Amino acid sequence: MMNDKAASGVTAGAKPKYTKQDLVWSVSMFGTAVGAGILFLPIRAGLEGFWPLILMGIIIGPLVYLAHRALGRFILSSSKPNAELADVVTEHFGNKSAIAISFLYFFAFFPPVLIYGSAITNTVDSFMVNQLAMEAWPRWLLSGVLITAMVGVIMLGQKLMLKITAALVYPLIAILFGFSVYLIPDWSMEAMSTDAVPAFGDFMLVVFMAMPMLIFSFNHSPAVSYMAQAQRNEHGEHAEAKSDAILKGGAILLVIFVMFFVFSCVLSLTPAQLLEAKEQNLPVLSYLANVHGSPVIAIVGPLVAFLAIFSSFFGHLLGAKEGLSGLLRKACPEKVENIDAKKFDKGLMLFFYLSTWAITVYNPSVLGMCEALGAPFIIAMLFLVPMFAINKVPAMAKYRGKVSNVVVTVTGIGAILAVLIDML
Repeated sequence: MMNDKAASGVTAGAKPKYTKQDLVWSVSMFGTAVGAGILFLPIRAGLEGFWPLILMGIIIGPLVYLAHRALGRFILSSSKPNAELADVVTEHFGNKSAIAISFLYFFAFFPPVLIYGSAITNTVDSFMVNQLAMEAWPRWLLSGVLITAMVGVIMLGQKLMLKITAALVYPLIAILFGFSVYLIPDWSMEAMSTDAVPAFGDFMLVVFMAMPMLIFSFNHSPAVSYMAQAQRNEHGEHAEAKSDAILKGGAILLVIFVMFFVFSCVLSLTPAQLLEAKEQNLPVLSYLANVHGSPVIAIVGPLVAFLAIFSSFFGHLLGAKEGLSGLLRKACPEKVENIDAKKFDKGLMLFFYLSTWAITVYNPSVLGMCEALGAPFIIAMLFLVPMFAINKVPAMAKYRGKVSNVVVTVTGIGAILAVLIDML
């Protein structure tokens, strides 16, 4: 028993050490965040220039860590060892609140599913036209083929896809870092000139308006519940410390690799090019493949974009399906119980398939959907629900009175306000 505890970095009465297994979990947090948001973040964050990115890079890590830490602690506040978010809410606030949280949970996952369907279609279409010199397929046909393939693969083997997407994390980290380094010779030093620094008011406004997209891109809340449960089952009373350390490691990885990637892309492209990428509705890697002239980027860029978007599509689709299933089971349990389980599952998948295909054919702005549809629900679930629980739940009373609570709450309210201002 002592050997087992030592191997896991836990000794009686001592603070748990950060182990290799914790690093694996931190990398999983990173992998959950990698998707369309990160591939579009350089376009959104870089449109206003280089210098606001400095402040974004400084503040986003602590903010994301504090919010995800609070969510992990909320999960661990349950008396049930394997409780998911909806179960924790039901235990603390009752079934009606659980329905409301299930609604938030579902809409935190559903918009990204729609976003990824459109993003992956645009990525493949650009690759076919620009790199393979093929004629463009009708959008309804290309999107239909891609979404059918992705949903079909998921339905055929979810466990296999979980292993594949988990394995993709490490090469994605390496390739993102490799791209960042590869672009260094193309950096424009003019962007770093102090003459390009906006006035203070404009500077702060740029950062404020970029917060929803930053939070969306760094969000890894889908993995927090499962991770926190695993720490409780393995480490017992040390679960909170382990969970906190894992989330801190994930936040550090995200800041280092993602912000380096964002900086490198922004310094390699002009504001006019970033605007063109936004208008073309393309992830930054696909746009770089079209304009850079490097055969490496031309081939590897779209491939990485495809893999990153597909892995996130898979994870978010499963999360959205779980959210909708939970919402329906809590809102109308008797009707759901009368439906055959396999038919119910297929009905959910059919809903996601048709809705994703319809939105993808329509081809709305991916950036616009990230900020207007995806971000508000993620912000509410990640930044505000745990803060509400800290003030209301006796099991979380020990976290009250912390400055971090004020920081997370103000950030959440401010980010939602930024979405509303942008929409108006």
